[in-house]
Amino acid sequence: MNSQPNENLRQIGRGIAGALLLAVVWELAARGLNLPAYVLPSVSSILAGIVSDAGNLLDATAFTAGEALAGYVIGCGIGMSLAVLVTIIPAARGVVLPLATAINSVPVVAYSPLVLLWFGMGMASKVVMVAIAVSFTIFLSTIAGLDRIDRKTVDLIRSFGAGQLAIVWRLRLPTALPLIIAGMRVSTVRSVLVAIVTEMLGAYGGLGWVIYQAVLQIDFVKVWAAIIVASTISLVFFGLISFVERRYVFWR
Repeated sequence: MNSQPNENLRQIGRGIAGALLLAVVWELAARGLNLPAYVLPSVSSILAGIVSDAGNLLDATAFTAGEALAGYVIGCGIGMSLAVLVTIIPAARGVVLPLATAINSVPVVAYSPLVLLWFGMGMASKVVMVAIAVSFTIFLSTIAGLDRIDRKTVDLIRSFGAGQLAIVWRLRLPTALPLIIAGMRVSTVRSVLVAIVTEMLGAYGGLGWVIYQAVLQIDFVKVWAAIIVASTISLVFFGLISFVERRYVFWR
């Protein structure tokens, strides 16, 4: 019964060991080859930069994390709602799916100038961009999950008087949850990435804004410090969703 927790601990241990090994190789390469900071600063200098600028980085982290989380929640809600809609109303699939595909065929960052113009330079534009990026991924994973059920099972539960909503709630959604949660897990990294990229194009704060300002100031240690912090946010977010999957989607 303890095999799963032990395996999780082993995975965490391997991840930490891999990160430490990478840091050691990085440090030795940067110092041994005497690389300039604009090529590759040492890990120790990056960590020192994080400590010395902890206050600003903490504020920027909270700003970016708030945008990513808000957009993530909204995008998940939109994606799942649209998937349930086209499942309940099959005729809507021919309209919604091509439209969603057309929107997603263009890189999300291409919409940034328009979204910044419509919603301003504050948090709202970043939340909208993240929601757009996340919603399509969740939409596709939810549709794939909802369509996985056996037609005979649907006919059976319908023979007992179940309507479309009951079939979706009692049969389709439980079957689809493993794929939905997989889409949610992938979208965690995408949400942080899109938030940061949009901040670099126009913002009043956040890690993307810090990176942009540091590049203008030719402070590459600060650039790497912000990148390391952003990567840590993504890993934590990814880990939380993975924990939810292991804890609650036990039938996967």
